[in-house]
Amino acid sequence: MSPDTARPGPRPEPRPETPTGRMAAHEVRQRLEHERDTRLTQLRAVAEAGWAADDHVMVVQKEAIQRVLGEIEAAFARLQDGSYGVCPDCAGPIPAERLEILPYARCCVACGRRAA
Repeated sequence: MSPDTARPGPRPEPRPETPTGRMAAHEVRQRLEHERDTRLTQLRAVAEAGWAADDHVMVVQKEAIQRVLGEIEAAFARLQDGSYGVCPDCAGPIPAERLEILPYARCCVACGRRAA
């Protein structure tokens, strides 16, 4: 065998094509923390606006922000348990581009459309 020929041997297992494989967990965590901080700032702004507690627009806005905060916390849990970046509906990877835009996305676009 010449020195230029690759030696047979154990091949490393391919890394799954998941966003955490392409983006380090600490980077994902930073993105999620930024999203959480942004939503908490929005909640404070809504509270400081001094709108009436029964103002429909304020109530809907607060509920939407709180829903997103819940989704962000769920993404932290998925990151912790190793399921971040994997669609729970089809078990396929969630594209990195989607997670760059929406780091707390729970599922891929196709499954998200079916659920809507």
